[in-house]
Amino acid sequence: MNEFEGGDGRHLSMTNGGTAVFVDVLTFAVSELAREPWDFRFAALLSLQDQNIMGRGVVGFALDELDWGDSPQDAAAAKDFLLRVLDLALSRHRWDELTYEPPRAEGYLRTYRSMVEDFDPATAKPGANVLPGPHEAAMASCVRHRVLNALPFWEACVFCTEGV
Repeated sequence: MNEFEGGDGRHLSMTNGGTAVFVDVLTFAVSELAREPWDFRFAALLSLQDQNIMGRGVVGFALDELDWGDSPQDAAAAKDFLLRVLDLALSRHRWDELTYEPPRAEGYLRTYRSMVEDFDPATAKPGANVLPGPHEAAMASCVRHRVLNALPFWEACVFCTEGV
């Protein structure tokens, strides 16, 4: 099982297929909204949840292990970005481009959005290497799929690796 944890003991456990859907729909939204350095670092973290590269059943991260920024304002901006990403994904942004129907995606997104909304970044204890650093931010775009890809980790986006 893949686990995405909140800071209060709540977690979202998903099957491999559910996680793939979750990452796919979030990738569309992150790619649309990323503007600030933290946004691109989160995009890189999301790309590291690609089970086609990382392995099945071994992905996920905890909100309280992320580096939310150096100030309360930075943390608030990062949290706002993540909530906007989840809201855009919940609006089914670009879901018509998926090669499958994501029946459980909305439920996963709503659960995770609630976890993020309730999370206080001031309680975070950033773990080493959980959120990629500024030099590892996902700044490149996959021309074919029009999403941020996993550079500098690998040269493909989550949609390009589906056949791997």
